[in-house]
This record gives sequence, C-alpha cells and structure tokens, in this order.
Amino acid sequence: MRRPTPLPPPVDDGGARRDRPEASPAPESGAVEGGGTPTEESVLATVIPLEAAPSSPSPPTSSEDARAQAPGPVRVRDVWRAARARRKALRAEVRRFTVRQRRRRAVWLGACGAVLLLGLATLGVAYSPLFAVEQVRVIGAEQLDATRVEAALGDQIGTPLPLVDADAVHEVLAEFPLIETYAIEARPPHELVVRVVERTPIGVFESSSGFTLVDAAGVVLSTTAEAGPGTPILRIDGGAQGDAFDAAGRVVRSLPQGIAAQVTEVEASTADDVTLVLGATDTRVVWGSAEDSGLKAVVLEAAMTARPPADVRVYDVSSPSSVVFS
Repeated sequence: MRRPTPLPPPVDDGGARRDRPEASPAPESGAVEGGGTPTEESVLATVIPLEAAPSSPSPPTSSEDARAQAPGPVRVRDVWRAARARRKALRAEVRRFTVRQRRRRAVWLGACGAVLLLGLATLGVAYSPLFAVEQVRVIGAEQLDATRVEAALGDQIGTPLPLVDADAVHEVLAEFPLIETYAIEARPPHELVVRVVERTPIGVFESSSGFTLVDAAGVVLSTTAEAGPGTPILRIDGGAQGDAFDAAGRVVRSLPQGIAAQVTEVEASTADDVTLVLGATDTRVVWGSAEDSGLKAVVLEAAMTARPPADVRVYDVSSPSSVVFS
C-alpha cells in the first residue's frame, strides 16, 4: 500500500495565512467507493487563500464639517446663559426648601393686611358724617344754666366726633366762671357730652359796685347789685388775697350743709381767728384756725343739737376737745 505524500510546508506571506485555519483533508477524489486506492493528486486538496475583506474607506471629511465638530471659542453670551440657567436652578431649589417659611410669611402678611384694612375702614367711617355731632349735652351743672352752655357749643353740631376742636370748646367754656373743670366725652354715633365741675362759692365781698361772688380760690364768679340768698358776706382783712382768706375758704367748705345754710357772715383778720355768724339768732362761732376743720364741724353740729343756737350766744370750737358755750 502506498503512503500519501506529505503536505508542503506553509509559505510565509506576511501573516496573511498565519491566522488561516488548517484545511481539512479533502476526500480522495480518485478513490473508488468499493475501496480503491487514491492517487497523489487526489490526496492534495486545493488551498484557497483567505484574505481579510478590504474595509470600505471612510468618506473624506470636509473642512466645514470639521469646523462644526471642533469646539468653537467660548462667547460672553454663552457664559451669561449658563450663569442665568444656574441662577434659575438655585432659585428653584431655594423655593423648594423654603415653601413652609413662605407660606407662614404669607399668612402673617395677610393677617396684618386685614388688620390694616380694618383700621383704615374704621377711621374712614369715624371721620365721615356718619358720626357727626347732632346733640350736645351738659352734665353736672347745678348753679350753671346748662341750656346756655349747650347753646354756646352749638357750632360743634355737624362736626365728626373725632374732629371736635378741644381748643374751641375751651374758649367757649372759659366764658362761664362757675365751671372749675370739665371733660369732653364723645358718645357715638351723634352725642357730645360735656361733664362740668362747678366752683363752690364761699361768699360775697361787698363793695361800691355791688356784691362780688367768689370761690375758695378767690375767682370772681359774678357781681350783682344784691347778695344772693344763702350766700354769706365775707369780712376778711386783705380781701381775696392772703392767709386769712385761704383759712376762711377752707372753713366754709368744711361746714355741713345744715350749718352752712345758717351762716350769714364770715370774719377773719388773720389765719388763726376765723369767726362765723349765724344770722337767724346772731350767734357767733369762734372757729380759730382752719386746722382740724372736719373735726370741728362734727363737734359744732353735736353742740348745736345739744344746745340750739337760740339758747347760746357763742360757740367756741377753737379747741375741739373742749367746746365752750356762753
């Protein structure tokens, strides 16, 4: 039996066939199916070189495409746009994390705005004719004619209550000497109330021009041709000035109403020798100084109850601990 001829050695073609897989032995073409002997030509198989397919060349790149793909110079506008986008992103983050604080602030601002609007509305209504003065009422007048005072304040009619001129009211009330103090009250919607405290007259000074009524401060209240009923005549050295007048005023103001109605004269040469005259019986009351006038008034009232003035010529209460009758 003949051996097959060995394959020729591989040819070095630059590595083209280095990676080529070895060809499988081809079947012997000269072999007979019945077991014939193959020839040398039938043993050698045809070798087909396997070369890599040439890659398609990339199309040439134009200069315009190269410039489009290459990064261009950074412009100011691009920087500005980038900074603006960054600021927007930061603001969005700040808004997202401060939503509760902004809601709380909105609630507070809404409440303050509502209070402010309510105040403005109230002021607008208060200063409107809806709250204008339609009536003036005087309270506390006894000796004073309240009707005259109300008529004198008639120029305030139609003025909104908050706009009532206090100076104008003072000028009007200053014309009434009997008013010692006063207070103005606005009673919505249309009433203006004037509360007055009258001066308390202590007596009259007799002069050539008539009888001048004064209070404990020496303020002249009125001058008439005749002394009014129940008003004592003041016979005080120095007139309405000095310590004697001050002491006499304090004594008269401390007297109970029942005793004050009987006093017809008040005499005083100094601050320590005030004397009262009870006109119905011409009984004199030695008062002394104005000290302890409240206690002296109580003692005198008890003494007059125990011994009526018709039976007594002098009551001496200058020392309230020991009353002297004569």
